[in-house]
Amino acid sequence: MLLLSIDWIFIIEKVALILVIILASFGIAAYATWGERKVAAIMQDRIGPARAGIFGLLQPLADGGKLFFKEEIVPDRSTKTLFILGPALFMITALMTSAVIPWGPDFTISTDSGIRTVSLQVADINIGILYIFGVVSLGIYGVMLGGWSSNNKFSLLSAIRAASQSISYELAMGLSLIAVLMLTGSLSLRDIVSQQHGFWQDGYFSWNFFKQPVAFLVFLVCTFAELNRAPFDMPECESELNMGYHQEYSSMKLGLYLFAEYINMFISSAVLSTVFFGGYNFPWMDQVASAVPSGLFSLICVSVLMIKVIGFILFFMFIRWTLPRFRYDQLLNLGWKGLIPLALLNLVITGGVILFFFNK
Repeated sequence: MLLLSIDWIFIIEKVALILVIILASFGIAAYATWGERKVAAIMQDRIGPARAGIFGLLQPLADGGKLFFKEEIVPDRSTKTLFILGPALFMITALMTSAVIPWGPDFTISTDSGIRTVSLQVADINIGILYIFGVVSLGIYGVMLGGWSSNNKFSLLSAIRAASQSISYELAMGLSLIAVLMLTGSLSLRDIVSQQHGFWQDGYFSWNFFKQPVAFLVFLVCTFAELNRAPFDMPECESELNMGYHQEYSSMKLGLYLFAEYINMFISSAVLSTVFFGGYNFPWMDQVASAVPSGLFSLICVSVLMIKVIGFILFFMFIRWTLPRFRYDQLLNLGWKGLIPLALLNLVITGGVILFFFNK
């Protein structure tokens, strides 16, 4: 009977954590749209959203309400089942990637049965990085289904562009990550974060950014391509393909596509922070941990990770409104002739360094 109650407590903890992550993802994605407009306005010497609430903070609610109440149109010549499935699949895969990210350290609580440890990670699987790559790869099917099922030539061309771009840059992204995995020796994101404890270890910076700057650069560029954001927004190139793969969508089906892109940006920022910038680790965290309760320390660590994530989100927005998009042949050349050879060279150098300096 006690075992049964513990199992239910575990299930309740995980369900509550999943709900918090989903709500946080929706909230951050909603206000990322507001932030994007404000960043663009500042860079273009404009005001940006200012009428919907103080500083335009109610603008995301207005946008969401507009999409909810718009007329929903399904083209007669579309493949209706796949037309509906496309945006749903894109949103589901965007949310699924958050399951293996450690949002903070474990903390303890007192219960009737004793001290209980609560984890701020939905699933600590030993192949967390592979899980993220697998789910992200499935996301392109949502784009392909939307473009193909619309029975619109511009949507189809856009979906094909998105698929070829994804294939080109996932290779370089995977190769860049192998160099990091060679140093950490684990595919678990929890282990990767633990090995970046604090900020300084054994006379050197502990974050992987300082150990693998080339891998970080390649991974970052590939992340832009995976997110379909400028200067890699070929699938949504309005001047060539109208609106892109979601041209025939309206109402909340269009909203799911647009919203999932911002959730992907949030999760990608969390992955970048986790793999290369220590996740929830920060300088002098051991001193803080010894001075505050366990729950408060976990909250501080979650806040540190969120600060890093918001920093990356603002960086993505800054790049979008700074750099023009690539021509399509330039985009593919960068992936195949630039990033993949650079990632392979970094892989060879990393292997040589490990062989000659760490295996003596």
